[in-house]
Amino acid sequence: MLNVDSRNRNNLLFISMVNDSKYSSQLKSFFSAFSRDKKAWEKVLVSTLILAKKRDLLYKDYQTDHKFTVTTYTLNGVAITSTGTKKGELLLADISTELKNKNITTNVKVDTNSKLFTDVTVNEPAPGLKTIFSFIVPDQRSGKVELQYQHEYAGISTSIGLTANPLINFSGVVGNNFVSVGTDLSFDTTSGKFTKLNAGLNFTHSDLIASLALNDKGDTVNASYYHIVSLWTNTAVGVELTHSFSSNENTLTIGMQHALDPLTTVKSCVNNYGRASSLIQHEWRPKSFFTVSGEVDTRAIEKSAKVGLALALKP
Repeated sequence: MLNVDSRNRNNLLFISMVNDSKYSSQLKSFFSAFSRDKKAWEKVLVSTLILAKKRDLLYKDYQTDHKFTVTTYTLNGVAITSTGTKKGELLLADISTELKNKNITTNVKVDTNSKLFTDVTVNEPAPGLKTIFSFIVPDQRSGKVELQYQHEYAGISTSIGLTANPLINFSGVVGNNFVSVGTDLSFDTTSGKFTKLNAGLNFTHSDLIASLALNDKGDTVNASYYHIVSLWTNTAVGVELTHSFSSNENTLTIGMQHALDPLTTVKSCVNNYGRASSLIQHEWRPKSFFTVSGEVDTRAIEKSAKVGLALALKP
């Protein structure tokens, strides 16, 4: 159940390094897209994929909203996905379509804010190359072109906005199945300044991975650890510690997951601010999930716990 927001695809190669939770599902999608018959490249990204799973363990599917997603396919192969979300008294919805024709994939999404999101992806116009063109209507400054290139032990991704003074993004990672290092940069040609400057390092050994990342132009350092306890029961633990130099604040998050059976998974996490979350997710038919999640503030236990529901249907 991967929900890829196509607007944020420009740093896919280095997402694991920068440790931004909203990108974990995109990372999986990118890894899957390039995994066909490229074993050496899989070695480079194996630690990246494990770290993406760590992000899923600590953050994915924990929600206090009510969400419903249904995906259908037409006879000519067009995928249509409708999503509705209730956030308190606010109702949000969107409809997206995906059309694949040879090596070209077109994604179009319309939401309740009357915005039209479009992505056109050309897979391997040349060996190892991927091209993405995206824009948002009516935002005239949203258009951008992205190029992704992968080699056996390295990969880069760069994008540039289609404006007079564009925002330029670059991310890259090099390494093997033991260690990898990368960077993630954004430069605003209008102000002549870097708006993003991140770097990270990953170490992988057997069924565990440790990472260290420097984000927010050096203001935030993030250390994380993920360990697979048992492959048979999909049991794993994850720890993430973030320190902000400007505010001198620390955030520690600890989580774990366990499969009750091949179709049912439970996850829990808690941070040093006393916020605890748990969920149970059941795959009641292939690719279709029902999730119940809850959140409680242990420092204000008198407050009502928040409960979220999510149903995803896919043929």
